[in-house]
Amino acid sequence: MALIIPVRGYTPEIGADSFLAENATIVGDVVMGENCSIWFNAVLRGDVNSIRIGNNVNVQDGSVLHTLYQKSTIEIGNHVSIGHNVTIHGAKIHDYALIGMGAVVMDDAEVGEGAIVAAGSVVLSRTKIGANELWGGTPAKFIKMVDPAQAKEINQKIAHNYLQYSRWYTHPDDPNNLP
Repeated sequence: MALIIPVRGYTPEIGADSFLAENATIVGDVVMGENCSIWFNAVLRGDVNSIRIGNNVNVQDGSVLHTLYQKSTIEIGNHVSIGHNVTIHGAKIHDYALIGMGAVVMDDAEVGEGAIVAAGSVVLSRTKIGANELWGGTPAKFIKMVDPAQAKEINQKIAHNYLQYSRWYTHPDDPNNLP
């Protein structure tokens, strides 16, 4: 069972049909929507400020979400995929965005709808990534526009795949969940 810790009078709120890996850690002022998946060794630390997560969001293995005390919050829209070993610190991530493996997204940065942050990138504080933009590098820079339909298809597919993977854990005897 995941480690769920109340702190400063806040108890995490987990949406219906969400999967929490047994060693995921969710602390304090965290509110997540339905059909989310928080994977192995992920940490959502809402001890110093709030973390809000929409529906159908996956936070993959080893990722850390945290904020600045009284300064930054995390807002994540619907159908967002946060890759393995990502750090999000006080940023806003819009619907259908994809944050690639090992990326870092810093305080007050904003990732637009359908945008993609390439694996290993560092998005500096206060950076604004527009809708359907691909950014990469250290520090992250604009690379190109991504076709909105293509971005939505890719990002939606990943988000839906992770929903299916979570069902292997939460509904293991359901024949509809076979690979």
